[in-house]
Amino acid sequence: MTQRPTDNPLQETVPMPGSATSPTATSAWAELQDMAHATARAAVVEHFHADSQRAERYSLRCDELLLDYSKNRIDDAVLSALLRLAREMALPDKIRALFVGAAVNTTEKRPALHMALRGSATLPAEQQHLLNSAIDSQHEKTRIVSEQIRTGQWRGLTGKAITDVINIGIGGSDLGPKMVCTALREFAHPVIRCHFVANVDGAEIQRMLRRLDPETTLVIIASKSFTTHETRLNAETTLDWFREKLGIDAPQSSSHFIAVTENSREALAFGIDPQRIFQLWDWIGGRYSLWSSIGLSIAIAIGYDNFRQLLAGAKRMDEHFLYAPLEQNMPVILALLGIWYRNFLKAETHAVIPYCERLGHFITYLQQLDMESSGKSVSAAGDAIDYPTGTIVWGQTGTNGQHTFLQLIHQGSHLIPVDFIGFIEDSLSTPRHHQALMTHLLAQSAALMVGTTGALPSYRHQPGNRPSNTLLIQKLTPFNLGMLIALYEHKVYSQGVIWNINSFDQWGVELGKVIAGQLLADRADNSAALDPSTRRLLGLISGSDS
Repeated sequence: MTQRPTDNPLQETVPMPGSATSPTATSAWAELQDMAHATARAAVVEHFHADSQRAERYSLRCDELLLDYSKNRIDDAVLSALLRLAREMALPDKIRALFVGAAVNTTEKRPALHMALRGSATLPAEQQHLLNSAIDSQHEKTRIVSEQIRTGQWRGLTGKAITDVINIGIGGSDLGPKMVCTALREFAHPVIRCHFVANVDGAEIQRMLRRLDPETTLVIIASKSFTTHETRLNAETTLDWFREKLGIDAPQSSSHFIAVTENSREALAFGIDPQRIFQLWDWIGGRYSLWSSIGLSIAIAIGYDNFRQLLAGAKRMDEHFLYAPLEQNMPVILALLGIWYRNFLKAETHAVIPYCERLGHFITYLQQLDMESSGKSVSAAGDAIDYPTGTIVWGQTGTNGQHTFLQLIHQGSHLIPVDFIGFIEDSLSTPRHHQALMTHLLAQSAALMVGTTGALPSYRHQPGNRPSNTLLIQKLTPFNLGMLIALYEHKVYSQGVIWNINSFDQWGVELGKVIAGQLLADRADNSAALDPSTRRLLGLISGSDS
């Protein structure tokens, strides 16, 4: 049987293991509630006084990534109860189910096999062969096209080489590639520049196009459905630009346009040459798609070999997640700490502060990964739940955050756990700057924990006991960035299992899209069905209500 790249190799999926009970029905949950009352105000510094090895015992390493979670409001008893909760919620079974292609996306009855894109799936032999064949064909296409563009072999209509690449997408089709290209700019091509357009705000795309030359510009339309309104509108604007500047009727059929989509039929109808359509599959969620052909812009920016290193780093974290015992499992430990703060110590938000300016987009990327996955109020079985799920993720790069929001974390009334992320080496910086940067990271995490002591005016008092994790990485390489991204992917999945929710659908984003589509199709016919407030505002925007 010949497997064509456009075929779906996962027509049949492994059934999901039996749905777990509500986490609130487990014995560990009740035990943790009792512990929360008893230990909520216990000073973390006292744990260090009682245990000189706490920093070593509460640290995990995976290759060049070190997690120090010793500054958290936990002790051995709390950690043991959290691990029991994970086992009572069948987390080990659900981890294995993820990798064997079980239908973990229960509402859409499909697997979530983004790990297969980096070689980590463990399907039955025949199915694995078909899956690998489909993936390899698209990776090979990414290699060929990215190398042609990077070496100047890919030419525009007037025979000029490509100097600028516009990636048009939104959500996962934009956030992941943009984050990676920005983070790994050390490895960027010396001539080719990558630009990212997501927002439908026309001022931004017009500003960008004014600075580019259509003769040397390539457009990648990255859209899983190829029907997303924002992406289609921005694509139409670029088509108008090419028509005006180059005097051609159908620029989308030229070498200036590439599509990455699951919906090849729609891309063909749009006019994209079939040889320039890259394939996605329904088992790749948008927020997990940077590992797929959606990463074409990454391969162009940093080179295909570095793109493969990104995948290799993620695969290394996959292996750690799949095989490490729960108590030594970095994503699981991060997930359990998040559960502890969200459900038992009532923290509603979580701050992420990378001490590396190149990771500025990483926070936005995590917001989609975490909040789109965990923003659910029904269980995986569709039942209403009566316990909090999901955490508000936010942050900024350090040291900027020290002069904006860290004041609230230090002295405010909110409990806000923090992830500090730093790199031991940075070849783009100078020793003086990098030493100062990392010193600030360590100082902030220490200050949050210890607070102030001695006789001070009340307004200078810092209570301390504010929890944080420190993720210390040797240096920012494609491999290590891949590990870091996959670490958070698996953390989010682990929390979803414990909360007994489906981490892979996002029905909450659909209603607004439907209403917007109706209004754009025919404002007059649809306005009568709107609520009075929206109807009046629509009139003000359209000029029909003064």
